[in-house]
Amino acid sequence: MSDTQPGNLPVNAAEPFEPKIVAYCCTYCAYTAADLAGSMRLEYAPNVRVIQILCTGKIDAILLLRAFEDGADAVYVAGCALGDCHYMEGNLRAMQTVAHAKHLLQEVGLQPERLEFFHIPASAGPLFAQRADEMTAVARRLGPNPLRRTIQRDAGGKLIKPPDLHPPLPEAKLGKLIRHAERVSDVSM
Repeated sequence: MSDTQPGNLPVNAAEPFEPKIVAYCCTYCAYTAADLAGSMRLEYAPNVRVIQILCTGKIDAILLLRAFEDGADAVYVAGCALGDCHYMEGNLRAMQTVAHAKHLLQEVGLQPERLEFFHIPASAGPLFAQRADEMTAVARRLGPNPLRRTIQRDAGGKLIKPPDLHPPLPEAKLGKLIRHAERVSDVSM
């Protein structure tokens, strides 16, 4: 039982499902907590891809939905504790954005549990690791993002074949353009 991916690469259906989780973390609290978790050598799911943002208040519903469109199985936004935002109300704005994005997920047929907002103070490395494990467990329970199959089939609007490593050089108008490899081979002769 094997499916085919773009480029006709077989995929073994018996492979265990490993979810892809995206975590948008504010610089001052959650990202610092992630760094602390690493410094403390705490183990948490390696499936979490941490993306540092200046403030969770800058998160946009489109950005959250784009993560799902690009194949993420779960997404979470981690920001400052209530009343502790470095930008006054950034985390409050982010909570509203996440609630709106959850509603949009429901409308398009994805489970809203795939998206969460967490308050993680800078000094809470163990809490960051716990939240990462919780979201990984949620993603495993819910299964693969149904959009991922469509993305694999359609190549997500990206190239199906790998890019040419040696594309043709543009025509030179003032002189001759040569590749570094050609320049090196001329010198060695």
